[in-house]
Amino acid sequence: MKLRKVKINKYKSFLTAQEVTIEDKITTLVGKNESGKTAFLEALAKVNYFQKDSKFQFDETFDYPKNEWKKFQKGDEDVEVIRCSYELSDDLIKAIEKDLGSGVFKTKEISYGVSYRSNGTWDGVQSNEKKLIENLLAKYELPPELKTEFKKAMTFTELATQVQANSQAATELLSRINEIKKDAYEWDNILNGYIAKHYLRPNLPKFWYFDEYYRLPTQININKLHEGNNPSLSEEELKISKSLFELANINIEELLKTDDFESFISELEATSNEITDQIFEYWSTNQNLEIKFDIETKIVPQNRQERILNIRVRNKKHRVSLPLRNRSRGFIWFFSFIVWFSKIQSAGTKNFILLLDEPGLNLHASAQADLLRFIEEKLANDYQVIYTTHSPFMIESANLARVRTIYDSTDSKIGSTISDVIQEKDPDTLFPLQAALGYDIAQNLYISKNNLLVEGPADLLFLSTLSNILESENRIGLKENITIVPVGGLDKVATFISLLRASNLNIFCLLDSFKNQKGRQKLEDLVKQKIIKEKNIRFYHEFVTTSNGQAEIEDLFEKTEYLDMFNKAFEEYTDIKIEDLDKSITNIVNQINKAINKEHFNHYRPAYKLVQMGVDASYFAEDTLTRFEIMFKEINQYF
Repeated sequence: MKLRKVKINKYKSFLTAQEVTIEDKITTLVGKNESGKTAFLEALAKVNYFQKDSKFQFDETFDYPKNEWKKFQKGDEDVEVIRCSYELSDDLIKAIEKDLGSGVFKTKEISYGVSYRSNGTWDGVQSNEKKLIENLLAKYELPPELKTEFKKAMTFTELATQVQANSQAATELLSRINEIKKDAYEWDNILNGYIAKHYLRPNLPKFWYFDEYYRLPTQININKLHEGNNPSLSEEELKISKSLFELANINIEELLKTDDFESFISELEATSNEITDQIFEYWSTNQNLEIKFDIETKIVPQNRQERILNIRVRNKKHRVSLPLRNRSRGFIWFFSFIVWFSKIQSAGTKNFILLLDEPGLNLHASAQADLLRFIEEKLANDYQVIYTTHSPFMIESANLARVRTIYDSTDSKIGSTISDVIQEKDPDTLFPLQAALGYDIAQNLYISKNNLLVEGPADLLFLSTLSNILESENRIGLKENITIVPVGGLDKVATFISLLRASNLNIFCLLDSFKNQKGRQKLEDLVKQKIIKEKNIRFYHEFVTTSNGQAEIEDLFEKTEYLDMFNKAFEEYTDIKIEDLDKSITNIVNQINKAINKEHFNHYRPAYKLVQMGVDASYFAEDTLTRFEIMFKEINQYF
């Protein structure tokens, strides 16, 4: 079965009924701390947990919203806390049809709900009793007069009554009817009860839950593990420790009786190799590690022996091993996750839904990317996965449609609310999604190996436009394999160079003249540290002559050209003429600032206006075109 929808109500912070659609493979729940993400996963797990566990059973005392608990406690009404809607697989429907015949089971989708004070209830189970009667009568040999009589039955119950009255003449049919009745829920509609109990309940997906508390300890006291009494370990640590021995196929009782550990160590080593291979297929942070197990005997008071399993991690590069606790929290989490996940891998069925609460919380961003790849490639191909996160690195920006946001409303009567990304309005809740999208844009912006860093978007538009115009005249423009990257200001140039250098990209800077020493110093420091070569940094003043030796890209145009762009872009100002400019000021931008009596104007608007105007080479003076062409030639030559 595939989980399609979940409706949750009156569970911890969920005060009103909330419905969420579930994706075929991966559903991501995003929200702030204490928004209700964990509560949602817990409620799901309690529907049908994969093993017997008191922690994953509904308890109205602890689970019902506290501000309404007293009223509920005193009342007689029950509340359905969660309802899961499922789509049945074709194989399951075929199995039902093989048993009951075609045309009996009439639905593809069913739902199962759990209440605080009553057993689980089914909805959507529909069957054609008349068709079943027809199929049964066609299957079993009966006297013609009985067949004619039995065909008059309208329900399975009526048929059962008639067959019972003629038991000696219809023994085989009666036996089949009794089988169905015996293996059915005590519903008014016995056939529906049989389908639900015999086919739907056994195939209801089991939920498997994992959070950061399921962490393998460095040492496992095997005696105490066997006795179920180890106060130094949490309940989760005890469970995952037992899973390790189950995974290694080791009988703890036999291990405690023997002094020869070789066969057990051999089993553990085989398990270690299997786990190591799985880990390092998706752990790119450090490929030189391997898991080592060791069993030792300790003498404790009263001369009693205790067996201890030590878990160590060996660094093959440095040839040293350390206890598991000395590795990073992220590595311990990933190792523990593989052990716990291996428990269901060995179950022989894929009828599980995986619930991961804040997976990879302690992992570095690149390791979170590895984990996301593990979820995509390893888990989601076989299981539905629902995981919570508030990390942008655990959100696939190309698949935002599978994201659901959870927000704890400021209205005390509403509580946690679930919505899709489009409906969410809370900025804090949306922040991880915005960060993920921004990171993705940043990663994909630099699609070229060759990057020309400029100050802002105005430079990008001017350079692109002039390059296209020159090429249309069969002159030299900027090569197509060069990507112009606006960095958002001179003060950010140094940071961008450092970031792009880490991706082994070719970098060339084309910048305004520095007006302050701070920016110049940052760039000079990068040159001294050999992060960028001095020849890779060029300034606009190198391509145009000005009286003060400084220039911005606007100074590469003739003043009349740029004034025309400015006047058309800024209709709110009276048109500025050449004679309006202060000749004691050199640069055109500063001259305009004085003319409009402002410290600065939006440089982007004249550049955008130029693009809108759709001009050709005739709009520009030959000196302008030549300046840009010489500049493009030098940039091309570098790359």
